[in-house]
Amino acid sequence: MKQVQEAYIVAATRSPIGKSSRGFFRNMRPDDLLVKVLQSALAQVPGLDPNAIEDIVCGCAIPEGPQGLNIARIGAVLAGLPVSVGGVTINRFCASGVTAIQMAADRIRVGEADVMIAAGVESMSMVPMTGNAPSFSPLMFERDEDIGIAYGMGLTAEKVATQWKVSREAQDAFALQSHQRALAAQAAGYFSAETTPIEVTDRSPNLATGEVIEKKRVVTLDEGARADTSLEGLAKLKNPFAARGTVTAGNSSQTSDGAGALILASEKAVKQFGLKPLARFVSFAAKGVPPQFMGIGPIEAIPAALRNGGLTLDQLDWIELNEAFAAQSLAVINTLGLDPARVNPMGGAIALGHPLGATGAIRAATVIHGLQRTQGKYGMVSMCIGMGQGAAGIFERV
Repeated sequence: MKQVQEAYIVAATRSPIGKSSRGFFRNMRPDDLLVKVLQSALAQVPGLDPNAIEDIVCGCAIPEGPQGLNIARIGAVLAGLPVSVGGVTINRFCASGVTAIQMAADRIRVGEADVMIAAGVESMSMVPMTGNAPSFSPLMFERDEDIGIAYGMGLTAEKVATQWKVSREAQDAFALQSHQRALAAQAAGYFSAETTPIEVTDRSPNLATGEVIEKKRVVTLDEGARADTSLEGLAKLKNPFAARGTVTAGNSSQTSDGAGALILASEKAVKQFGLKPLARFVSFAAKGVPPQFMGIGPIEAIPAALRNGGLTLDQLDWIELNEAFAAQSLAVINTLGLDPARVNPMGGAIALGHPLGATGAIRAATVIHGLQRTQGKYGMVSMCIGMGQGAAGIFERV
């Protein structure tokens, strides 16, 4: 790609993350949630003429049901954007949100657009992880090396734990640290800059009258972090994925609901509309790995993204490594020699949640605002991807 101009992030926000099925977004449609973060991101750039927006690229891992039918375009229309603003929904499973940022940035970097929106959304309450009617090709089972495509994610984590020798004790300690860091960051107010408060409606029946009682409240914090998490409690959890396994619900990411949105602009648009850049999009990489070891994807993607950006690992001040499972997170950290202090300093998906296609956009907002707060220079968002991929995107504070 011949880059003709830089792509800057001028707004970045995300919803709180809710627990799927029983959390505060369990009754909120994903398109409504997407609209909330789109409108919030736009409110951060009051000088921007919405007519200058070229397109919305929105990541969604299971784009069907309430989040099907091109939710990017639906979000653009429902958010009140001009009819001229396009919308495309893309799917790279857990890396859908960060891939949306890469695609939006590339449109700007090659000169095809001056303003783009990148987003991600997922309601795991309303759409199950494998969709409503999954159908696997029989060809996937004809070769041993392809069968991993059909493995459940928990089984791939077990295989990583065995191959990379990650113990149950190490996984549980990592999980506990995720909760402790998340709770400390919440108490310090570190998430406030990146988070859009969302009003939700709770409904309960009045059994005496048969009426439905509605109560409205505003949610501002991710609801997954648990103060009662302990090594003793984690050690008691069963390992459902393998007979002698080490992967449990406690050292795995939470299924979740959430959305994130970022606005990207060229230098020309920054000057024209009086925008304040928060970060520059530096580079991106996606790499494939054996499907049965899908959790190791970042081991290949992170070095590639660094090469593409002309950077070295020691230049990264902040790394958001999605905690799909403690097993794969530790395999990546140990293999690449990542500094644990720089990885998920405010907790990760084990505590905060992982709304699949939204996570890349959500964690990009975390990195960008985190770099602003700490005055760090470079930050990365990276994750493993179901069926055997890894992705990584790098941002520079400006």
